[in-house]
Amino acid sequence: MSLGLQTAAYIAAAVLFILSLGGLSNQESAKRAVWFGIVGMAIAIFATILGPQVKIGPLLIIILIIGAVIGTTVAKRVEMTGMPQLVAALHCFVGLAAVFIGINSDLTVVDLAPAEAVIHEVEVFLGVFIGAITFTGSIVAYGKLAGKLDGKALILPGRHMLNLAMVAVTFILLMMYMNHAGSWTLYLMTLIAFVIGAHLVLAIGGADMPVVVSMLNSYSGWAAAATGFLLGNDLLIVTGALVGSSGAILSYIMCKAMNRQFLSVILGGFGTASGPAMEIEGEQIAIDADGVVTALNDAEDIIIVPGYGMAVAQAQQSVSELTRRLKAKGKKVRFAIHPVAGRLPGHMNVLLAEAKVPYDIVFEMDEVNDDFPEVDVVIVIGSNDIVNPAAQEDPNSPIAGMPVLEVWKAKQVFVSKRGQGTGYSGIENPLFFKENTRMFYGDAKASLDQLLQQIS
Repeated sequence: MSLGLQTAAYIAAAVLFILSLGGLSNQESAKRAVWFGIVGMAIAIFATILGPQVKIGPLLIIILIIGAVIGTTVAKRVEMTGMPQLVAALHCFVGLAAVFIGINSDLTVVDLAPAEAVIHEVEVFLGVFIGAITFTGSIVAYGKLAGKLDGKALILPGRHMLNLAMVAVTFILLMMYMNHAGSWTLYLMTLIAFVIGAHLVLAIGGADMPVVVSMLNSYSGWAAAATGFLLGNDLLIVTGALVGSSGAILSYIMCKAMNRQFLSVILGGFGTASGPAMEIEGEQIAIDADGVVTALNDAEDIIIVPGYGMAVAQAQQSVSELTRRLKAKGKKVRFAIHPVAGRLPGHMNVLLAEAKVPYDIVFEMDEVNDDFPEVDVVIVIGSNDIVNPAAQEDPNSPIAGMPVLEVWKAKQVFVSKRGQGTGYSGIENPLFFKENTRMFYGDAKASLDQLLQQIS
């Protein structure tokens, strides 16, 4: 493939990536947008492999086949509940690739003019730095999301000063590296960046993990862009910039939805209470399937609030069927989605789309929050933090000030939950103790199937 044809293919791929991002802005066009991304990436890969800079040999073909087989196998086996940790794991590969490419560029002797040499050294250093932070940060995020690490924030004494000290040492190493002190400065910086990445994510509490995933997505994009500069690959620069900027914007939007400052979240400033938590009065009152069915039959306006528990129980199909039957009875049924529901941005929307829940009855928090006082029944399925009134009532709560779905204002609230434990962030929920709330204990799918047996 000639250089001109490769450039044309790169332009086509870049346009498809932009169309893909644009199409993901709403559910109706999302499926088409995903195909734009798939086709664009296929064009990018083949244009790179067949380009004049790459020599096709047996080793490259074997590696491509192995990667394709592993990717296909993992994608088929991972359930939707495992998607957040899979995304985090994939981010770590991007970061590690940036580290390897940067170190390889350092080891490769290239004759450059003085000005070009300075630019090249900065590109190598920044690419490795961002890649190293992305690598260990993504590993820790994977561990927290998969339950292999404690979801609570690890708060070390003087953690901010420790981070600043490591960044200062990194800057000194950059100056030394550019003054030809030796490659050891690059390697030492890599080790420090590994520590920074792990420490930053360890200091972030479980309630912020959706923001962390999108933030690491942004980091991986900037690492890819830095790698593109090193390799002289224009498409990698464009793609990395798209991923980096979109991830940063998404993180900002999510922080705004949680009433948090972006810097406070990524530096581990969220998740620590400033005083004793408010005491909760009352008791959790259980209800059986008969009681829930009676309330649903009497209700006219029903809102369903899905959470990560629905994903764990794989209950989305049962939820969809319950919705269909209630609508067939003339009930008004809607879904209320919090921006950070689940472990991944858009997690609940994907699950509901998979179960073929109509898009026009799925509403964001801002669209439905004012309606709760007029709602007859709210069914909360596996949610905790996003429906927690402590965000408004307890100034010492770790989620104080976070906008939540005000489900407690409805006439009746039924909470489908496995047991009496707290949510992922470990915060007690006063909703479960309110007079108009009843706890429908049990596996979400099994509980909903009990309802379906009585609602025809």
